[in-house]
Amino acid sequence: MIQYTHSITKEQMALLPVEEFKGRVIVVDTKKDTGRAVEYLSQFERIGFDTETRPSFKKGQRFKIALMQIATEDVCFLFRLNRIGIPKVLEEFLSDDAVQKIGLSLRDDFGAIKKRTDIEPHNFIDLQNYVGQFGIEDASLQKIYAILFNKKISKGQRLTNWEADVLSESQKKYAALDAWACLKIYNKLIQDNEL
Repeated sequence: MIQYTHSITKEQMALLPVEEFKGRVIVVDTKKDTGRAVEYLSQFERIGFDTETRPSFKKGQRFKIALMQIATEDVCFLFRLNRIGIPKVLEEFLSDDAVQKIGLSLRDDFGAIKKRTDIEPHNFIDLQNYVGQFGIEDASLQKIYAILFNKKISKGQRLTNWEADVLSESQKKYAALDAWACLKIYNKLIQDNEL
């Protein structure tokens, strides 16, 4: 099994070029479009997964999960859960064993999903728990990505309003990148370690 660099410093990361998702980003904000998106995603063996929640700047104030990003290698669907909730077809996809879903820090995502629906997510791999066997000690998406690809992921949009009427281009790119990066990390680890 290939062992990678154990960790990377913030100073080393600052020198790296910025990564960007160059695929198609499709915003899904109707139940009908959700069905189409899930039908497409169900054809893949594995996908990248992430969520975004509107940040709260007041003590005790919490928002529900606003966005769910599901990515293939060249398309990312942004499901606007603050508009459509989690439709049954999307619930079924998240519970389906047929498609492997790759994310990071999934306990937080699952906790947020539980506030919207009572489903049991299936066939998820949490990169935080997975990368250690390859010698990678850093558990953040930014650091894991930098170690494997020598590029940095900008977190500039993280604290923006994910419930905005219209998501900005920067928000869309940021959201898509995180889900896609999870898939890319997993695929690289698998490919590099196939005999």
